[in-house]
Amino acid sequence: MLCIMRTTISLDDQLAKQVRRAAEASGLSVSAFIAKILSDAIKRRNPPEAPLFQLVTVRGVHPRPGVDLDSPRALDAHEDQKRFGRR
Repeated sequence: MLCIMRTTISLDDQLAKQVRRAAEASGLSVSAFIAKILSDAIKRRNPPEAPLFQLVTVRGVHPRPGVDLDSPRALDAHEDQKRFGRR
């Protein structure tokens, strides 16, 4: 059973006209239009929790020898050395 709470809101004339026009264009009653807009706004403010991150590795579970994963550029430097040689 759906329970509906009846309430009163105050809108200035300009906003009330805009709401009525938008509701009519959407094919909804003013009440249904306002309820939909509010529901959408609340959903946007409370995004669902992001799924847990899982690291996917290839060829083993450990980093390459000599690569420090705490250094953000370490893997780039390692790949550059492998590709272009040491200088």
